[in-house]
Amino acid sequence: MKTLLKQYFGYDQFRPLQEEIIQNVIEKNDTFVLMPTGGGKSLCYQLPALKFKGITLVVSPLIALMKDQVDALQSCGIRAEFINSSQSAGEIREIYEEVESDEIKILYIAPERFALKIFQSWVKSLPVSLIAIDEAHCISEWGHDFRPEYRNLRHLRKLFPDVPLIALTATATDKVREDIVNQLDLQEAKLFISSFNRENLNLSVVEKKNAFPKLLNILEKYRDESCIIYCFSRKETEKIAEKLTGNGFKACAYHAGLTKEKRKKAQDRFIKDKVNVIVATIAFGMGIDKPDVRLVVHYTYPKTLEGYYQEIGRAGRDGLPSDCVMFYTYADTRKHEFFINQIYDQDLKSRAEEKLGEMMTYGELTTCRKKYILRYFGENFEKDNCGGCDICLADRVIFDATIIAKKIISAVVRTENRFGKGYIAEVLRGKKSQKISANGHDKLSVFGIVEDFSENELGQIINHLVGLEYLRKDIGKYPTLGITRKGVEFLKGSEILEIPKPQVDIIKEVKTGKLDYNAELFEKLRGLRKTLAEEANVPPFVIFGDQSLQEMAFYLPQDRDNFARISGVGAKKLEDLSESFLGEIIDFTTENNLVPKDIPDKPSARVIKESISKTALTTKELIIQQVPLAEIAKRENFKIGTIINHITQLLAEGEILDLSYIDFPQEKFSKIESAFEECGNERLKPVFDYLGEEYSYDDIRLAGILIDSRK
Repeated sequence: MKTLLKQYFGYDQFRPLQEEIIQNVIEKNDTFVLMPTGGGKSLCYQLPALKFKGITLVVSPLIALMKDQVDALQSCGIRAEFINSSQSAGEIREIYEEVESDEIKILYIAPERFALKIFQSWVKSLPVSLIAIDEAHCISEWGHDFRPEYRNLRHLRKLFPDVPLIALTATATDKVREDIVNQLDLQEAKLFISSFNRENLNLSVVEKKNAFPKLLNILEKYRDESCIIYCFSRKETEKIAEKLTGNGFKACAYHAGLTKEKRKKAQDRFIKDKVNVIVATIAFGMGIDKPDVRLVVHYTYPKTLEGYYQEIGRAGRDGLPSDCVMFYTYADTRKHEFFINQIYDQDLKSRAEEKLGEMMTYGELTTCRKKYILRYFGENFEKDNCGGCDICLADRVIFDATIIAKKIISAVVRTENRFGKGYIAEVLRGKKSQKISANGHDKLSVFGIVEDFSENELGQIINHLVGLEYLRKDIGKYPTLGITRKGVEFLKGSEILEIPKPQVDIIKEVKTGKLDYNAELFEKLRGLRKTLAEEANVPPFVIFGDQSLQEMAFYLPQDRDNFARISGVGAKKLEDLSESFLGEIIDFTTENNLVPKDIPDKPSARVIKESISKTALTTKELIIQQVPLAEIAKRENFKIGTIINHITQLLAEGEILDLSYIDFPQEKFSKIESAFEECGNERLKPVFDYLGEEYSYDDIRLAGILIDSRK
């Protein structure tokens, strides 16, 4: 399995649970997979598909996602296609013919196809080895995204009684899981539940005050990288997108009010890196398989933790560090309450209010945010510090909060436990509002007794007092504060209270052992990736993900052997793309006198690197004809360094080449030969330095080859 993993997908190791799931599928058992967005669900059926003799059917509800996944598979050398409503009858007929000729290994199908008797009859005639149902929660009326067309999949078990089924979802309660199993008639399905902890995501909550300037500061860090900003309304998306464009960002809006063509264009521009910021309502995201989203911002906090988790799940799907920032203010609660008040069913309304309260609690936390989310999804997190949220990453300065805490609790008591956090802060700060005056609270002894803390800082201290159970917060339409028994004892007693000092909004980088790669080369490789993607009409991430480019910019591979060791380089990408990327890397390394780093030898990489590229074979034929190297480079449209790389590859594979015809000035050759004798031939930089930088790396590499060929 690891051989196939490297050969086709370019990876050396599986992610957690992938290997066990794949083994279960290969043993032809029904399988249920609950794995968070970005956890690697697709590989759980794509790899077994390569192992099985017949065809694998994948049911997916999302046309855009189908195309992206098929493009990605084809770029890895896997024969994949899709059938959906975006295609003409002629295009579908061609795919039918390819499937019947055994030319397709994985076929993506929209669920509504299974309602057609003629399609059922055709698909039943195929040698189907595996059926994967992606976004399986869509089959359940208890799920958050029920799709009526998914009910057609109930026929699958009858159509294919002996074919294993794998159902995959990123979100499902116990009730939804049970419903999926029953609807699909899964037989003794083994359940695999992955951890919901995305370690590469850094979670932050920012006070929504002066929000747009704060947003600009956050985006500055990601000026040329992919970002999603979620807004509450269609109007807000367009307003924010317009203001961002005015501030020099490449941004566009996306919401359900746009025409289908405009939505498709916006999504396509984002996926192909033509704009890097998309400002959207929650209508955007389903079907976005873009792995290199580095930032997800919620400009208005979402109404449920389930929705929030799904939306931040679109960040960092390639495993690289990414930020998730939520702007929070209690004032935004009214936006959600307006829609909750439209719900007539009292049970549903109460549940919606409860979920909103849970989301508000998240926004006001003074303890680990990841621990809170994981506990909500039924997972225990044992660590005291997650290292990936603003609470845990804060430089915690402890201060004596005894006096300010007693002032706050006194204000809660004197206002009769009937008001919320914002109101208490206003009373303490002495704000002369109409409401405070009408209640007579401007006459209280606690009115205006706090000058050394802002309303925001008072809010943070109140959150701590709630967390420590000196105060309680009632969850409901108007969350009010009340004193607890512990708070009464504190108010009357002499206990010293020390808590972390209130924080100013700071977005800290998550610590994840990121490679210290060369940023300039990384940008050059991104530019090359974009050019190649435009030529192939595919999203840039189909060429290579950011992780692959970062490894290239860190290790600086100089030949195919080392390039094959880069994560994400499989056999087809080695064949199709190594020349272009190696040429860029070698040129940059040479021009900047950089020293390549040793890449750890990965046994699985050896599977794919032992073949000679087609372009190297062309170089071989021209060398046999004794064509000068400069002419070879011109004919193949490569730089001299790439041709020298071909020669190195050919010799490493045991090819016999007569290089005696190559014209190399004797004086230059003698000096370089002497330098090799003095410095050894393990590395080029010592030779380069010894010669006083008089000769280029290309000259030194070619001289080294000629020296070896004459021995």
